[in-house]
Amino acid sequence: MVFRKQNLDESCCVWWIPTLDSKTVIMKILLTGKDGQVGFALYEKIAPFAEVIATNKNELNLENSDSIRTFVEKVKPDMIINAAAYTDVDRAESEKLLAHQINAIAPKVLAEKASELNIPMIHFSTDYVFDGLKSEPYVESDQVNPQSVYGVTKWKGEEGVRNHKKHIILRTSWVFSSHGKNFLKTILKLIQEKTSLNVVNDQQGTPTSADAITDVTYKIIKTILKNPNFKDFGTYHVALEGGTNWYQYACFINEEALRLGLKTTMTSQDIKSISSDEYPTIAKRPMHSRLDTTKIKKTFMLELSDWEAEVASILKLALINT
Repeated sequence: MVFRKQNLDESCCVWWIPTLDSKTVIMKILLTGKDGQVGFALYEKIAPFAEVIATNKNELNLENSDSIRTFVEKVKPDMIINAAAYTDVDRAESEKLLAHQINAIAPKVLAEKASELNIPMIHFSTDYVFDGLKSEPYVESDQVNPQSVYGVTKWKGEEGVRNHKKHIILRTSWVFSSHGKNFLKTILKLIQEKTSLNVVNDQQGTPTSADAITDVTYKIIKTILKNPNFKDFGTYHVALEGGTNWYQYACFINEEALRLGLKTTMTSQDIKSISSDEYPTIAKRPMHSRLDTTKIKKTFMLELSDWEAEVASILKLALINT
């Protein structure tokens, strides 16, 4: 497959990908956050069937609303996928204005431009919009009550996107991949350097791979494209099957790494279970944030893997590449 690269001013590149019948794909997708876990995986997935204009913070300044408007007006995409976000949960407490601009204002501006162009927009959000007091997995209609600046700004971003009728909001949780920074890669590094770890045991959730999120997004894009009368826009939860806590998650990573032949400096017995009170953080985390995925599975006829299988797959890939 041959790629032909064209310059869009001097800051961004457009890739035209021939299909199997050698016809040029005409759909143009603006993808933000290409350097993040989800954005990186999405680009690799959707590039073969669309003209993807993928941007990072240097190519599209999400801190400047006028820059966003100008960029979208110049590109005139057929779909916008916003995978960009301010994700440093603790630092957001002291960088409130920056987090608000990127997580709340930028999505709102993108949605306004999507409305003007009458095109679909896909936006990613988080389990941190909930307070974590519910014992059962959260459904999309549950009351939100974010407990951190990060959670509040992501919720406000959702509200801005909802002003555009043709929106898909995908809330997800505990994202991991072989790319970027995440809990899995941190633990993988620490079990090769430290002799013991303390990990909290009272925060429940579901690790979800960027690859799984990408596969779901890809299915949604195809569904929208194949159905000009698509009506199922709205908010959806996407997470892998099952649930765990951070301590159990760390132990699983260690055990799976050992099974795959990695030489570590500790066993799971060296990972100590502690409470959140024993490991205070600047920002408050939800204690229970599992997401119910019934709606998205039914609407888009999806099957989701167990989180353990996805973690094992990413670990295997990570170890092959080291």
